[in-house]
Amino acid sequence: MTTSAQTLPLIKDPQRLENRLAEIPPEPGVYLMRDGSDRIIYVGKSRKLRSRVRSYFRESQKLTERIATMVRQVTEIEFIVTDTEAEALALEANLIKQHLPYFNVLLKDDKKYPYVCITWSEDYPRIYITRKRQLSNQKDKYYGPYTDSHLLREILRLCKQIFPLRQRPQPLFKDRPCLNFDLGRCPGVCQSLISPEEYRKIVQKVAMVFQGRSSELIDILTEQMHKQAELLNFEAAARFRDQINGLKSLSAEQKVSLPDDTVSRDAIALAADAQHACIQLFQIRAGKLVGRLAFVAEVPTLSSPSKEGGLMGAILQRVLEEHYQTAEAVEIPTEILVQYELPEPEILADVLTQRKGRKVTILAPQRQTKAELIEMVERNAQYELQRMQKLSDRNQQAMEDLAAILDLPELPHRIEGYDISHIQGANAVASQVVFIDGLPAKQHYRHYKIKNPTVTVGHSDDFASLAEVIRRRFRKYADAPQLQRTGNSDWPDLIMIDGGKGQLSSVVAVLQEMNLLEDLRVISLAKKREEIFLPGESKPLTTDAEQPGVQLLRRLRDEAHRFAVSFHRQQRSDKLRRSRLDEIPGLGHHRQKQLLGHFRSVDYIRQATPTQLAEVPGIGPRLAQEIYDYFHPS
Repeated sequence: MTTSAQTLPLIKDPQRLENRLAEIPPEPGVYLMRDGSDRIIYVGKSRKLRSRVRSYFRESQKLTERIATMVRQVTEIEFIVTDTEAEALALEANLIKQHLPYFNVLLKDDKKYPYVCITWSEDYPRIYITRKRQLSNQKDKYYGPYTDSHLLREILRLCKQIFPLRQRPQPLFKDRPCLNFDLGRCPGVCQSLISPEEYRKIVQKVAMVFQGRSSELIDILTEQMHKQAELLNFEAAARFRDQINGLKSLSAEQKVSLPDDTVSRDAIALAADAQHACIQLFQIRAGKLVGRLAFVAEVPTLSSPSKEGGLMGAILQRVLEEHYQTAEAVEIPTEILVQYELPEPEILADVLTQRKGRKVTILAPQRQTKAELIEMVERNAQYELQRMQKLSDRNQQAMEDLAAILDLPELPHRIEGYDISHIQGANAVASQVVFIDGLPAKQHYRHYKIKNPTVTVGHSDDFASLAEVIRRRFRKYADAPQLQRTGNSDWPDLIMIDGGKGQLSSVVAVLQEMNLLEDLRVISLAKKREEIFLPGESKPLTTDAEQPGVQLLRRLRDEAHRFAVSFHRQQRSDKLRRSRLDEIPGLGHHRQKQLLGHFRSVDYIRQATPTQLAEVPGIGPRLAQEIYDYFHPS
């Protein structure tokens, strides 16, 4: 739909507002608020849409400053009716992720907190730690985010000692398992010595550890140990005994002092400043703290954290909805303790009750033991906020120092760094890394293969390579002068070249040729003495290598170097792997990828029979025989 820029806000057009409110049904669903630019600025849910939306426009309704500001901008209201409140909750979460409305609480994807992923979509599920939660398959499951990455890695390492799990991402040998199988640490996944069904049973036991169900798992293993002992199968009983002992040592966390140790509960609290809220969620099972998760929410409109109780409750509700959306029924506790009253606790409690099959209660305790537990969680959130503030202050100081060094009119929001990597001209590549507000923004990283025909084995030219990369990076701006440069999120405030005066001069020349030099600020950082060179200056700036602004440039330079070297190694490895395959007639690049994806290495391809080669997609019997004959000349 298209909304005219002259459309009045609904609050200033009572007749149109009343007509629109009358159209909204009293059913569960989701509502979307749009402003005069047709942007979605808020997404909400309700068990009764009409009553909820109408409450925003009642004069008697006391709204927070944030919501009142939002209401004054609303020019259109849309709604989507759902069959159940659970569907409304899930739809709201999806719409918030899709549209990122300004007045909604937005969880920040903070890469410093790791997750554990179990790939249930695969026949033999993998278990690994990651900082990127990208759900490519609905069957895969993420646990976390966890606050202590060192402890998380230790838990996963112990799990691999307690249970026989796949120890290597790729097989070490083609026709036999490695030593881990003989030691009993791996069930022989690489050679399919265990069925997918049996292996999934083992992984399900590991998943119980990350679900906070270690005590339940110990009870199951104890029962199996006794059964094996009754059958006089003492070796199997001993294995179960060792697993039980390992789990007991793993779950020996500090006991939380609560009188009803049989109740499973989660406790959530936060600490906030004017920009961010740090949230901590403690998972307590049978009186033991089995997990401590962390979240970060952006709070752009928070002016007085201590007085904005409604906003704090909205943040907690958003975190809980996001956390429990993918949780299994056994992971949902029967009691959730919250620091602030939630704005819509009934919907969340009803949905969780339906999924768990037991009543789930949400409480905001005010006194006694449970309130003390919330205070402990809040203290941990405060410590995390203080750590974030220290990092932010340090980063702010570095950007201010850099702006002062380079005499920039304002702090550099987007800084790009470039570097070249090769071995005597072979496999020459370049990297482009991006720092946003002084922090790495890896989603904007780019790498380039150098196409200059003069850059060959034995003949390198870093000056020409950098000029090529800069030309390719900013070509669209030179080709389209009408393209707005200022205010563009893709336009850098500062460009840093890894090198000295020569590298900088080559980049300056190409920017002059493209008529972009006046609009771009470009510098170079020489490695030897960490000297900063400016265009047209023969001497470097007077700086200290240890001052904050120079350290920021060094971090950018080191990241550009790392990214370039890793891409160069990848290109070199691919070339070495394909060097022999390139000599086989009829075997193009795509079929080479198919072969290497199937056999993993050229050595395995050499050992394969024509029949095995023909099993690869795209490799027929005729080409398979040619490949075999190439490696086995008569």
